[in-house]
Amino acid sequence: MAAKSSINDIDAQIEKLRERRRSMIAKSAERFARAATKSGLAEMEIADEEVDRILEEIAARFRKGEKNGLAHAYASSRRPADGEPRTAAEVSHDG
Repeated sequence: MAAKSSINDIDAQIEKLRERRRSMIAKSAERFARAATKSGLAEMEIADEEVDRILEEIAARFRKGEKNGLAHAYASSRRPADGEPRTAAEVSHDG
């Protein structure tokens, strides 16, 4: 009977992992939705294909940064401190 118990334990672990995966996906989606709303992208009429292409470009930029070291990726993506000049893309659209 130990085999059934082991199978049940594995099934329970699988279900916990599936729930954890769902939770991680939901948190990630919420994170990107907040960023899109904050930047004003959520209000723009942009085709899904174009959004996909743009996000792939951003991901490639950060993957390239990972290859060059995290310090480089952080330095190129950090927000300016208060008082530092900001580009148009860095200006908040919160309203």
